[in-house]
Amino acid sequence: MDHFLYRRNRLHAEDVPLEIIAERVKTPLYVYATATIERHYQVFAEAFADLPATICYAVKANSNIAVIRTLARMGAGADVVSGGELRAALAAGVPGERIVYSGVGKTADEMAAALRAGVMQINVESEPELEALDAVARSTGHRARVAIRINPDVDANTHAKISTGRSENKFGIEWTGAHRVYARAAAMPGIAVIGAAVHIGSQLTDLAPYRTAFQRLRDLVAMLRADGHRIDVLDLGGGLGIPYGSENAPVPTPAAYAEVVRSAIGDLDCRFVLEPGRMLVGNAGVLLTRVLYVKEGATRTFVVVDAAMNDLVRPAMYGAYHAIVPVAEPPAGTLVREVDVVGPVCETSDTFATDRPLPPVVAGDLLALRGAGAYGAVMASTYNVRPLVPEVLVSGDRFAVIRPRLSVEDILGRERIPGWMRDDERALAPAGGEP
Repeated sequence: MDHFLYRRNRLHAEDVPLEIIAERVKTPLYVYATATIERHYQVFAEAFADLPATICYAVKANSNIAVIRTLARMGAGADVVSGGELRAALAAGVPGERIVYSGVGKTADEMAAALRAGVMQINVESEPELEALDAVARSTGHRARVAIRINPDVDANTHAKISTGRSENKFGIEWTGAHRVYARAAAMPGIAVIGAAVHIGSQLTDLAPYRTAFQRLRDLVAMLRADGHRIDVLDLGGGLGIPYGSENAPVPTPAAYAEVVRSAIGDLDCRFVLEPGRMLVGNAGVLLTRVLYVKEGATRTFVVVDAAMNDLVRPAMYGAYHAIVPVAEPPAGTLVREVDVVGPVCETSDTFATDRPLPPVVAGDLLALRGAGAYGAVMASTYNVRPLVPEVLVSGDRFAVIRPRLSVEDILGRERIPGWMRDDERALAPAGGEP
Protein backbone atom coordinates (compact mmCIF):
# COMPACT_ATOMS: atom_id res chain seq x y z
CA MET A 1 0.00 0.00 0.00
CA ASP A 2 1.24 3.51 -0.77
CA HIS A 3 -0.22 7.00 -0.80
CA PHE A 4 0.45 7.99 -4.42
CA LEU A 5 -3.00 7.98 -5.98
CA TYR A 6 -4.82 9.70 -8.84
CA ARG A 7 -7.36 12.30 -7.80
CA ARG A 8 -9.22 14.34 -10.38
CA ASN A 9 -6.94 12.76 -12.97
CA ARG A 10 -3.75 14.03 -11.32
CA LEU A 11 -1.28 11.93 -9.33
CA HIS A 12 -1.03 13.04 -5.70
CA ALA A 13 1.34 12.33 -2.84
CA GLU A 14 -1.15 12.06 0.02
CA ASP A 15 -3.15 15.30 -0.45
CA VAL A 16 -0.62 17.23 -2.54
CA PRO A 17 -0.70 17.19 -6.37
CA LEU A 18 2.72 16.19 -7.67
CA GLU A 19 2.40 18.85 -10.35
CA ILE A 20 2.51 21.57 -7.69
CA ILE A 21 5.68 20.13 -6.13
CA ALA A 22 7.32 19.85 -9.56
CA GLU A 23 6.45 23.46 -10.40
CA ARG A 24 7.85 24.85 -7.15
CA VAL A 25 10.91 22.64 -6.65
CA LYS A 26 11.65 21.78 -10.32
CA THR A 27 12.48 18.38 -11.74
CA PRO A 28 14.04 15.94 -11.30
CA LEU A 29 13.28 15.41 -7.60
CA TYR A 30 12.32 12.77 -5.07
CA VAL A 31 9.02 12.90 -3.20
CA TYR A 32 8.30 10.81 -0.09
CA ALA A 33 4.93 10.18 1.55
CA THR A 34 5.02 10.24 5.36
CA ALA A 35 1.78 8.25 5.58
CA THR A 36 3.32 5.36 3.65
CA ILE A 37 6.43 5.25 5.84
CA GLU A 38 4.30 5.30 8.98
CA ARG A 39 1.88 2.69 7.66
CA HIS A 40 4.65 0.28 6.68
CA TYR A 41 6.35 0.63 10.06
CA GLN A 42 3.05 0.03 11.84
CA VAL A 43 2.34 -3.13 9.84
CA PHE A 44 5.85 -4.45 10.49
CA ALA A 45 5.71 -3.65 14.21
CA GLU A 46 2.29 -5.27 14.60
CA ALA A 47 3.57 -8.46 12.98
CA PHE A 48 6.18 -8.81 15.74
CA ALA A 49 4.11 -7.42 18.61
CA ASP A 50 4.11 -10.71 20.53
CA LEU A 51 7.89 -11.20 20.27
CA PRO A 52 10.66 -9.41 22.20
CA ALA A 53 11.84 -7.51 19.12
CA THR A 54 13.61 -4.21 18.50
CA ILE A 55 13.08 -2.72 15.04
CA CYS A 56 16.17 -0.88 13.80
CA TYR A 57 15.59 0.87 10.47
CA ALA A 58 18.39 0.11 7.97
CA VAL A 59 19.57 3.66 7.31
CA LYS A 60 21.40 2.69 4.11
CA ALA A 61 18.02 2.43 2.35
CA ASN A 62 17.38 6.16 2.73
CA SER A 63 19.59 8.21 5.05
CA ASN A 64 17.75 11.54 4.93
CA ILE A 65 17.46 12.64 8.56
CA ALA A 66 13.81 13.66 8.10
CA VAL A 67 13.01 10.11 6.96
CA ILE A 68 14.96 8.62 9.86
CA ARG A 69 13.21 10.98 12.27
CA THR A 70 9.80 9.98 10.92
CA LEU A 71 10.57 6.41 11.92
CA ALA A 72 12.30 7.33 15.18
CA ARG A 73 9.15 9.16 16.31
CA MET A 74 7.30 5.86 15.94
CA GLY A 75 9.83 4.03 18.09
CA ALA A 76 12.29 2.71 15.53
CA GLY A 77 15.98 2.37 16.21
CA ALA A 78 18.61 2.44 13.48
CA ASP A 79 20.98 0.01 11.80
CA VAL A 80 24.01 1.94 10.51
CA VAL A 81 27.02 0.89 8.47
CA SER A 82 29.28 3.97 8.54
CA GLY A 83 30.32 6.85 10.73
CA GLY A 84 28.23 9.17 8.58
CA GLU A 85 25.11 7.05 9.04
CA LEU A 86 25.76 6.96 12.80
CA ARG A 87 25.85 10.76 12.88
CA ALA A 88 22.70 10.94 10.73
CA ALA A 89 20.81 8.60 13.07
CA LEU A 90 21.88 10.56 16.14
CA ALA A 91 21.01 13.87 14.45
CA ALA A 92 17.56 12.46 13.62
CA GLY A 93 16.94 11.74 17.29
CA VAL A 94 17.66 8.01 17.52
CA PRO A 95 19.27 7.34 20.94
CA GLY A 96 22.54 5.44 20.94
CA GLU A 97 21.04 2.53 22.87
CA ARG A 98 18.72 1.85 19.91
CA ILE A 99 21.47 1.86 17.27
CA VAL A 100 23.17 -1.22 15.82
CA TYR A 101 26.49 -0.65 14.07
CA SER A 102 27.00 -3.11 11.21
CA GLY A 103 29.35 -3.20 8.23
CA VAL A 104 32.29 -5.25 7.05
CA GLY A 105 34.98 -2.54 7.07
CA LYS A 106 34.71 -0.38 10.20
CA THR A 107 37.68 1.89 10.90
CA ALA A 108 39.15 2.45 14.35
CA ASP A 109 37.71 5.99 14.37
CA GLU A 110 34.24 4.64 13.52
CA MET A 111 34.49 2.04 16.27
CA ALA A 112 35.47 4.71 18.79
CA ALA A 113 32.58 6.93 17.69
CA ALA A 114 30.14 4.04 18.09
CA LEU A 115 31.42 3.30 21.60
CA ARG A 116 31.21 6.97 22.61
CA ALA A 117 27.61 7.05 21.33
CA GLY A 118 26.75 4.06 23.51
CA VAL A 119 25.34 1.97 20.70
CA MET A 120 23.23 -1.05 21.54
CA GLN A 121 25.64 -3.43 19.81
CA ILE A 122 28.35 -3.68 17.21
CA ASN A 123 28.03 -6.51 14.70
CA VAL A 124 31.52 -7.94 14.13
CA GLU A 125 32.21 -9.50 10.74
CA SER A 126 35.75 -10.93 10.97
CA GLU A 127 38.47 -11.98 13.39
CA PRO A 128 40.75 -9.05 12.46
CA GLU A 129 37.86 -6.67 13.15
CA LEU A 130 37.29 -8.36 16.51
CA GLU A 131 40.93 -7.77 17.43
CA ALA A 132 40.76 -4.14 16.33
CA LEU A 133 37.54 -3.50 18.26
CA ASP A 134 39.02 -5.04 21.41
CA ALA A 135 42.01 -2.70 21.14
CA VAL A 136 39.82 0.37 20.53
CA ALA A 137 37.48 -0.51 23.39
CA ARG A 138 40.35 -0.96 25.85
CA SER A 139 42.07 2.24 24.73
CA THR A 140 38.88 4.27 25.20
CA GLY A 141 37.81 2.68 28.47
CA HIS A 142 34.80 0.85 27.06
CA ARG A 143 33.64 -2.73 26.79
CA ALA A 144 32.02 -3.27 23.40
CA ARG A 145 28.71 -5.15 23.28
CA VAL A 146 29.10 -7.45 20.30
CA ALA A 147 27.02 -9.75 18.14
CA ILE A 148 29.16 -11.85 15.81
CA ARG A 149 27.77 -11.95 12.29
CA ILE A 150 27.57 -15.48 10.96
CA ASN A 151 27.60 -16.29 7.27
CA PRO A 152 25.19 -19.26 7.06
CA ASP A 153 26.07 -20.12 3.43
CA VAL A 154 22.45 -19.75 2.30
CA ASP A 155 21.50 -18.62 -1.18
CA ALA A 156 18.85 -15.91 -0.82
CA ASN A 157 17.70 -16.33 -4.45
CA THR A 158 18.04 -12.62 -5.06
CA HIS A 159 20.23 -10.49 -7.36
CA ALA A 160 23.88 -11.54 -7.13
CA LYS A 161 24.96 -7.99 -6.23
CA ILE A 162 22.73 -7.88 -3.14
CA SER A 163 23.18 -11.44 -1.91
CA THR A 164 25.16 -11.47 1.34
CA GLY A 165 24.73 -14.90 2.94
CA ARG A 166 26.70 -17.24 0.68
CA SER A 167 30.16 -18.53 1.51
CA GLU A 168 31.71 -16.58 -1.38
CA ASN A 169 30.28 -13.26 -0.13
CA LYS A 170 32.47 -10.89 1.90
CA PHE A 171 30.11 -10.72 4.85
CA GLY A 172 30.30 -12.46 8.21
CA ILE A 173 32.22 -15.38 9.65
CA GLU A 174 31.72 -18.88 8.27
CA TRP A 175 29.28 -20.60 10.56
CA THR A 176 31.54 -23.64 10.78
CA GLY A 177 34.21 -21.50 12.46
CA ALA A 178 31.92 -19.94 15.04
CA HIS A 179 33.17 -22.09 17.94
CA ARG A 180 36.72 -20.78 17.59
CA VAL A 181 35.73 -17.15 17.12
CA TYR A 182 33.35 -17.05 20.09
CA ALA A 183 35.97 -18.67 22.30
CA ARG A 184 38.50 -16.08 21.20
CA ALA A 185 36.07 -13.22 21.80
CA ALA A 186 35.24 -14.49 25.29
CA ALA A 187 38.91 -14.08 26.26
CA MET A 188 39.13 -10.43 25.15
CA PRO A 189 38.77 -7.87 27.96
CA GLY A 190 37.32 -5.19 25.67
CA ILE A 191 34.59 -7.43 24.24
CA ALA A 192 31.26 -8.54 25.71
CA VAL A 193 29.59 -10.99 23.34
CA ILE A 194 25.81 -10.74 23.68
CA GLY A 195 24.57 -12.63 20.64
CA ALA A 196 24.74 -13.56 16.99
CA ALA A 197 23.77 -11.79 13.78
CA VAL A 198 22.79 -12.95 10.32
CA HIS A 199 21.73 -11.17 7.13
CA ILE A 200 21.44 -13.11 3.89
CA GLY A 201 20.55 -10.47 1.30
CA SER A 202 18.20 -7.80 0.08
CA GLN A 203 14.93 -7.79 -1.87
CA LEU A 204 13.99 -11.35 -0.87
CA THR A 205 10.68 -12.42 -2.34
CA ASP A 206 10.74 -15.99 -0.98
CA LEU A 207 10.69 -16.94 2.70
CA ALA A 208 12.39 -20.32 2.22
CA PRO A 209 15.95 -18.92 2.48
CA TYR A 210 15.02 -17.26 5.77
CA ARG A 211 13.78 -20.59 7.13
CA THR A 212 17.02 -22.28 6.15
CA ALA A 213 19.18 -19.53 7.65
CA PHE A 214 17.19 -19.38 10.88
CA GLN A 215 17.34 -23.15 11.31
CA ARG A 216 21.11 -23.00 10.91
CA LEU A 217 21.18 -20.15 13.41
CA ARG A 218 19.08 -22.20 15.85
CA ASP A 219 21.54 -25.10 15.68
CA LEU A 220 24.43 -22.71 16.19
CA VAL A 221 22.83 -21.14 19.28
CA ALA A 222 22.44 -24.58 20.83
CA MET A 223 26.11 -25.40 20.19
CA LEU A 224 27.35 -22.07 21.49
CA ARG A 225 25.28 -22.33 24.65
CA ALA A 226 26.64 -25.83 25.17
CA ASP A 227 30.10 -24.26 25.02
CA GLY A 228 29.09 -21.90 27.83
CA HIS A 229 28.46 -18.72 25.82
CA ARG A 230 25.54 -16.42 26.62
CA ILE A 231 23.43 -15.80 23.55
CA ASP A 232 20.79 -13.27 24.53
CA VAL A 233 20.33 -11.38 21.25
CA LEU A 234 19.70 -12.62 17.71
CA ASP A 235 20.07 -9.96 15.04
CA LEU A 236 18.14 -11.24 12.02
CA GLY A 237 19.04 -8.46 9.60
CA GLY A 238 16.49 -7.34 7.03
CA GLY A 239 16.03 -7.93 3.32
CA LEU A 240 12.28 -8.40 2.99
CA GLY A 241 11.36 -7.47 -0.58
CA ILE A 242 8.77 -5.08 -1.95
CA PRO A 243 6.67 -5.19 -5.14
CA TYR A 244 8.24 -3.05 -7.84
CA GLY A 245 5.57 -3.95 -10.37
CA SER A 246 7.40 -6.61 -12.40
CA GLU A 247 7.26 -9.65 -10.12
CA ASN A 248 5.06 -12.54 -11.15
CA ALA A 249 4.45 -13.60 -7.55
CA PRO A 250 3.45 -11.36 -4.63
CA VAL A 251 6.13 -10.60 -2.05
CA PRO A 252 5.77 -12.03 1.47
CA THR A 253 3.95 -9.94 4.06
CA PRO A 254 5.59 -8.91 7.34
CA ALA A 255 3.09 -11.19 9.11
CA ALA A 256 4.26 -14.19 7.07
CA TYR A 257 7.88 -13.30 7.74
CA ALA A 258 7.16 -12.96 11.47
CA GLU A 259 5.59 -16.41 11.47
CA VAL A 260 8.82 -17.87 10.04
CA VAL A 261 10.77 -16.21 12.86
CA ARG A 262 8.25 -17.39 15.43
CA SER A 263 8.22 -21.00 14.27
CA ALA A 264 11.97 -21.34 13.63
CA ILE A 265 13.56 -19.55 16.59
CA GLY A 266 10.79 -17.95 18.62
CA ASP A 267 11.34 -20.26 21.59
CA LEU A 268 15.07 -19.59 22.08
CA ASP A 269 14.55 -17.07 24.89
CA CYS A 270 16.35 -14.35 22.93
CA ARG A 271 15.67 -10.73 22.13
CA PHE A 272 15.41 -10.18 18.39
CA VAL A 273 16.81 -7.27 16.41
CA LEU A 274 15.11 -6.67 13.06
CA GLU A 275 16.56 -4.36 10.40
CA PRO A 276 14.00 -3.57 7.69
CA GLY A 277 14.98 -0.84 5.25
CA ARG A 278 13.55 -1.11 1.74
CA MET A 279 10.33 -2.59 3.11
CA LEU A 280 9.67 0.59 5.13
CA VAL A 281 10.60 3.30 2.64
CA GLY A 282 10.82 1.77 -0.85
CA ASN A 283 7.24 2.34 -1.95
CA ALA A 284 7.06 5.58 0.02
CA GLY A 285 8.94 7.48 -2.68
CA VAL A 286 8.78 8.46 -6.34
CA LEU A 287 11.28 10.11 -8.64
CA LEU A 288 9.55 12.92 -10.54
CA THR A 289 10.97 13.71 -13.97
CA ARG A 290 9.90 15.80 -16.94
CA VAL A 291 9.95 14.71 -20.58
CA LEU A 292 12.51 16.66 -22.61
CA TYR A 293 12.06 15.09 -26.03
CA VAL A 294 10.35 12.22 -27.78
CA LYS A 295 12.87 10.90 -30.27
CA GLU A 296 11.69 8.65 -33.07
CA GLY A 297 14.53 6.32 -34.01
CA ALA A 298 14.76 3.89 -36.88
CA THR A 299 13.56 0.95 -34.78
CA ARG A 300 12.71 2.41 -31.36
CA THR A 301 11.02 5.40 -29.79
CA PHE A 302 12.99 7.13 -27.03
CA VAL A 303 11.36 9.22 -24.34
CA VAL A 304 14.20 11.40 -23.10
CA VAL A 305 13.64 12.71 -19.56
CA ASP A 306 15.56 15.12 -17.34
CA ALA A 307 16.34 12.50 -14.67
CA ALA A 308 19.34 10.27 -15.25
CA MET A 309 21.24 7.28 -13.94
CA ASN A 310 23.15 9.52 -11.54
CA ASP A 311 19.80 10.33 -9.89
CA LEU A 312 18.51 6.73 -9.80
CA VAL A 313 21.19 4.14 -10.51
CA ARG A 314 19.24 0.95 -9.75
CA PRO A 315 18.16 0.22 -13.36
CA ALA A 316 21.73 0.70 -14.64
CA MET A 317 23.39 -1.17 -11.77
CA TYR A 318 20.94 -4.02 -11.18
CA GLY A 319 18.70 -4.05 -14.23
CA ALA A 320 16.01 -3.06 -11.72
CA TYR A 321 12.40 -2.49 -12.71
CA HIS A 322 10.53 0.65 -11.64
CA ALA A 323 6.94 1.23 -12.69
CA ILE A 324 6.64 4.49 -14.67
CA VAL A 325 3.36 6.37 -14.77
CA PRO A 326 2.25 9.76 -16.15
CA VAL A 327 1.37 12.35 -13.51
CA ALA A 328 -1.62 13.36 -15.65
CA GLU A 329 -3.87 10.29 -15.77
CA PRO A 330 -4.67 9.34 -19.36
CA PRO A 331 -8.33 8.90 -20.32
CA ALA A 332 -9.73 5.39 -20.08
CA GLY A 333 -9.06 3.41 -23.23
CA THR A 334 -5.97 5.42 -24.23
CA LEU A 335 -3.78 3.29 -26.45
CA VAL A 336 -0.23 2.62 -25.28
CA ARG A 337 2.91 1.92 -27.24
CA GLU A 338 6.29 0.52 -26.29
CA VAL A 339 9.02 3.09 -25.72
CA ASP A 340 12.44 3.32 -24.10
CA VAL A 341 12.61 5.81 -21.24
CA VAL A 342 16.14 7.23 -21.12
CA GLY A 343 18.11 9.99 -19.46
CA PRO A 344 20.58 12.58 -20.77
CA VAL A 345 23.80 11.04 -19.39
CA CYS A 346 26.33 9.91 -21.99
CA GLU A 347 25.99 6.19 -21.20
CA THR A 348 23.84 3.63 -22.96
CA SER A 349 23.12 2.25 -19.49
CA ASP A 350 21.33 5.53 -18.69
CA THR A 351 18.06 3.78 -19.43
CA PHE A 352 15.15 3.51 -16.99
CA ALA A 353 12.99 1.22 -19.10
CA THR A 354 13.13 -0.67 -22.39
CA ASP A 355 10.07 -1.58 -24.46
CA ARG A 356 7.83 -0.15 -21.73
CA PRO A 357 4.16 0.31 -22.62
CA LEU A 358 3.24 3.96 -22.00
CA PRO A 359 0.46 6.24 -23.17
CA PRO A 360 1.52 9.00 -25.58
CA VAL A 361 3.66 11.70 -23.96
CA VAL A 362 5.10 14.98 -25.23
CA ALA A 363 7.83 17.35 -24.10
CA GLY A 364 6.91 18.92 -20.79
CA ASP A 365 4.86 16.03 -19.47
CA LEU A 366 5.64 14.76 -15.98
CA LEU A 367 6.41 11.10 -15.25
CA ALA A 368 6.76 9.37 -11.89
CA LEU A 369 9.10 6.45 -11.32
CA ARG A 370 7.54 4.50 -8.50
CA GLY A 371 9.19 2.49 -5.75
CA ALA A 372 12.07 4.97 -5.57
CA GLY A 373 12.13 5.65 -1.83
CA ALA A 374 14.92 3.14 -1.14
CA TYR A 375 18.37 3.16 -2.74
CA GLY A 376 17.43 6.14 -4.88
CA ALA A 377 18.62 9.51 -3.61
CA VAL A 378 20.98 7.79 -1.21
CA MET A 379 22.95 6.27 -4.11
CA ALA A 380 22.85 9.37 -6.32
CA SER A 381 26.01 10.99 -7.63
CA THR A 382 27.18 14.11 -9.47
CA TYR A 383 28.26 12.20 -12.58
CA ASN A 384 28.47 14.51 -15.63
CA VAL A 385 28.63 17.38 -13.06
CA ARG A 386 24.90 17.01 -12.60
CA PRO A 387 23.60 18.49 -9.32
CA LEU A 388 22.23 16.13 -6.72
CA VAL A 389 18.45 16.27 -6.93
CA PRO A 390 16.33 17.60 -4.05
CA GLU A 391 14.18 15.50 -1.74
CA VAL A 392 10.70 16.48 -0.60
CA LEU A 393 8.65 15.04 2.26
CA VAL A 394 4.85 15.24 2.18
CA SER A 395 2.56 15.00 5.19
CA GLY A 396 -1.14 15.38 4.49
CA ASP A 397 -1.59 18.61 2.53
CA ARG A 398 1.87 19.95 3.44
CA PHE A 399 5.27 19.42 1.87
CA ALA A 400 8.80 20.54 2.65
CA VAL A 401 12.16 20.32 0.92
CA ILE A 402 14.24 18.08 3.17
CA ARG A 403 17.37 18.27 1.01
CA PRO A 404 17.83 21.23 -1.34
CA ARG A 405 19.18 20.74 -4.82
CA LEU A 406 22.98 20.83 -4.91
CA SER A 407 23.96 23.41 -7.54
CA VAL A 408 26.81 23.27 -10.02
CA GLU A 409 28.35 26.17 -8.08
CA ASP A 410 28.24 24.02 -4.94
CA ILE A 411 30.06 21.23 -6.76
CA LEU A 412 32.74 23.42 -8.32
CA GLY A 413 33.15 25.41 -5.11
CA ARG A 414 34.46 22.30 -3.36
CA GLU A 415 37.22 21.78 -5.91
CA ARG A 416 40.66 23.37 -5.86
CA ILE A 417 43.31 24.14 -8.48
CA PRO A 418 46.76 23.17 -7.15
CA GLY A 419 49.35 25.88 -6.71
CA TRP A 420 51.57 24.71 -9.52
CA MET A 421 48.80 25.33 -12.04
CA ARG A 422 48.11 28.92 -11.00
CA ASP A 423 50.79 30.30 -13.30
CA ASP A 424 48.53 29.15 -16.14
CA GLU A 425 45.57 31.21 -14.97
CA ARG A 426 46.64 34.54 -16.46
CA ALA A 427 47.57 32.89 -19.75
CA LEU A 428 44.18 31.18 -19.91
CA ALA A 429 42.19 34.29 -18.99
CA PRO A 430 40.37 36.18 -21.80
CA ALA A 431 42.30 39.12 -23.22
CA GLY A 432 41.78 42.23 -21.11
CA GLY A 433 40.06 40.24 -18.35
CA GLU A 434 41.05 39.27 -14.87
CA PRO A 435 42.72 35.87 -14.38
